Amino acid sequence: MLIELQDIVKVYQLGEVEIPALRGLSLEVDRGEFVAIMGASGSGKTTLLNLIGCLDRPTRGRYMLDEEDVTLFSGDQLAHIRNQKMGFVFQSFNLLPRTSALENVEMPLLYGPPLSRQAKRERALNMLQRLGLSDRVHHQPGQLSGGQQQRVAIARALINQPPLILADEPTGNLDTRSSREIMSIFEQLNAEGITIVLITHEEDIARYARRKITMRDGQIL
Repeated sequence: MLIELQDIVKVYQLGEVEIPALRGLSLEVDRGEFVAIMGASGSGKTTLLNLIGCLDRPTRGRYMLDEEDVTLFSGDQLAHIRNQKMGFVFQSFNLLPRTSALENVEMPLLYGPPLSRQAKRERALNMLQRLGLSDRVHHQPGQLSGGQQQRVAIARALINQPPLILADEPTGNLDTRSSREIMSIFEQLNAEGITIVLITHEEDIARYARRKITMRDGQIL
């Protein structure tokens, strides 16, 4: 079991008002699964992804990741987990604007195990080549199409060879053709054994996953 959430509660405090985002949610994801999480805006799906990605902590409940109770981890330990075990892909790409595709992909290597500058560059070049961007390595994000920017973001997410990819509406800013290209990349990655947890509100995107989870009011239906 890669991910095990037990009775997770997440409450946000807005002044004196408590806003429950997750209400006693439990979920298991095996290694190598491809899971799509769906739900209306405000259903709690992004909160859930943030908790799985160790970007936020639950108010109550237990989160086991790779057989470790990460709810007990310090901030530094969580940062290490994010860097080494997870890759993140977002709707807005989150690329550094005045930085080349190559430098964007190299970024996570700055916080990982020590590598020579040449080794970092070669690894990033290989990843961009794998995603069909060998002729775009020195282009800045503004010089790339939306689909190309998302492929750079996927290359960056993969650079530390994580076992888990978390994707939040990765096709939300893309046209139909680019969306299909990105989802076929996710299918290939999953076929290679990488676990993928994907948030989407689009049924045709969710069909790429092997399991679909629907959320409503902070719970799984």
